[in-house]
Amino acid sequence: MKKKIFTALGLMSGTSMDGVDLSIVKSDGNTEFKEILDKYFEFDQNLQKKLLNLRKFIVTSKDLLKLSNEINEIEREFTLFNAKIINDVLEQYEDEVDIIGFHGQTIFHDATNKISKQLGDGNLLSQILKKKVVNNFRQNDLVNGGEGAPLTPIFHKLLTKKFKKKYQINFPLNIINIGGITNITQVLKDDDIEENNFFALDIAPGNCLIDEWVRKNSKKKFDENGEIASSGKIDELILNQALDNFNIKTYGKSLDVKDFDVSFVKGLSLQDGCATISKFTAYLIYKGIEYINNQNNSIPRYNILCGGGRKNKFLTKSISNYLSKNQKLIEIENYNLNGDFIESQAFGYLSIRTFLELPISFPNTTNCLRPTVGGEVISNF
Repeated sequence: MKKKIFTALGLMSGTSMDGVDLSIVKSDGNTEFKEILDKYFEFDQNLQKKLLNLRKFIVTSKDLLKLSNEINEIEREFTLFNAKIINDVLEQYEDEVDIIGFHGQTIFHDATNKISKQLGDGNLLSQILKKKVVNNFRQNDLVNGGEGAPLTPIFHKLLTKKFKKKYQINFPLNIINIGGITNITQVLKDDDIEENNFFALDIAPGNCLIDEWVRKNSKKKFDENGEIASSGKIDELILNQALDNFNIKTYGKSLDVKDFDVSFVKGLSLQDGCATISKFTAYLIYKGIEYINNQNNSIPRYNILCGGGRKNKFLTKSISNYLSKNQKLIEIENYNLNGDFIESQAFGYLSIRTFLELPISFPNTTNCLRPTVGGEVISNF
């Protein structure tokens, strides 16, 4: 019997807090998938400033309670922003959307204490749109002993099946998402056994340190194409000291932007600091790739890049310089996908899986005790 194809709208607001990625996808929640529409909506400066300031002041879970009034106010504003952009898209899109995957904006993540707070009122969004909404994707995984991240690997695995079928790429494959944090999915072979043949980890900072440095030291929001870093000089002494003093003690633990800071380049110029931070980030990404390869006794030839960091030529070249010659970094655009929208597409896909009560996280992707159905389905209309 042919499985039902759902139409889902996925939303993703990343750690850069610059806007919302929106995607419409069609899928059966399993092996069938088609991307329909992708659009980006930038926050106005006022909302972005509120989000950045709020995250800065939330250091512990106690701050969630202490700042509850401010959180509720900004959450409502953030939710209304999402409702508006969805309505704008749905006015132009002819087919019916069955479900909304609303990831929300992460402002605090503490897997040890099983707390992950994403701004986004699913009840309000469902009420406004008169649609089923799935949100709170991470909590079930945390309750089941997982890290709550990364959640996109089951979608990455689906994409590798498309790559194999259309482009005859050989397994194993790595998909590396360089967002605020970098995560990696390694798929060892092409089969339909969900929990046994793919692995995932948060491995390093991605754009978070570079973005923070650029925002603090210029009027720009990020280092476009790595041009600032390219114009600077790496301070090798500071870089080596930073690498000696820093290590990710346990791979398999979820990472947060607050696990890193830019203080080690204090006093450097904008350009030199950016170059040094970018090289630091590249080395940690390389070490994460090396770790998962060693873990599975596997060296994938193809390392497929998605996420905003893939556009930073200084960063990606630095990663390539660490890799062996037979390991290639390849942008996902080479396989006819837009690397800016892989996560928003993923949360559309994950919302369908949640609705069908299919797992979205696995012991080999988040360290959860068992395959876990994530997310909460809300029908507030």
